Amino acid sequence: MPATYTESYWTSHDGLRLYSRVYEGPAGAASVLCLHGLTRNSRDFEDLAPHLQRRARVIVPDVRGRGRSARDPNPQNYQPAIYLQDIIGLLDAVGARRVTVIGTSMGGMLAMMMAAGYRDRVAAIVLNDMGPEVDPVGLERIKGYAGRLPPPRSWDDAIAQTKSMFGAAWPNLSAERWASLARRGYREDENGAVTVDADPMIGEMLRAAPAATATLWPFWTALRGIPMLAIRGAQSDILSAATFAKMKAENPELVQLEVAQRGHVPLLDEPECVETIDAFLARIH
Repeated sequence: MPATYTESYWTSHDGLRLYSRVYEGPAGAASVLCLHGLTRNSRDFEDLAPHLQRRARVIVPDVRGRGRSARDPNPQNYQPAIYLQDIIGLLDAVGARRVTVIGTSMGGMLAMMMAAGYRDRVAAIVLNDMGPEVDPVGLERIKGYAGRLPPPRSWDDAIAQTKSMFGAAWPNLSAERWASLARRGYREDENGAVTVDADPMIGEMLRAAPAATATLWPFWTALRGIPMLAIRGAQSDILSAATFAKMKAENPELVQLEVAQRGHVPLLDEPECVETIDAFLARIH
């Protein structure tokens, strides 16, 4: 099956025009929802989604304020509870009653919240470098750059910025791969200028949030019984080794994978990630 998708728009409860890619799978196939990270967008799944499309219908939105989804005139709406409303609206719009959620970073947090609040809509969860507790070291690192990067002067500059943010997390990538990854996080505006493909106010809202890191351990306890796979980058500064171990201790049925030579976050194109996700979905679906 060729890798194809349709571009779908839906309107949020408060009137924003939001964007999603829908990769249609075989007739009657189960649905997979892929949720990106804080300042990322649907293009982060442009490798994984076509692969999964062979067995599933894959729905990949741009969360409000990112990618082709509208920027919110009220930055106070850049918060998980609002994102969750948007996601449920999307699933209703595309007719996906029940989904397996693959969530990267912030997307993993949304997956846990969605399963806790809308359990009947969630068949299973794959968490990519996210757990019930966020390491403050990594959170401060993200606060340092989110929404604060100077406008790139060129695509070469955008590639350099991408390396400055993720070089430690993604070692040993080729120049071609870095160029491809930069195209995921940046885009050209109507004047041809290269710009970060996310509202800078997202970073401002993150920095304005209370200093204490919220814990999702109560959600984690409530999620017992839902099939889950947790992936961790071995050098992650967001999902600590201690939290990863505690996740398994509190949910012995959790499937886990630690990815060598990856920090926050694994790209999900690593062979061990693809193999483990395939095996997990085969068991669920």
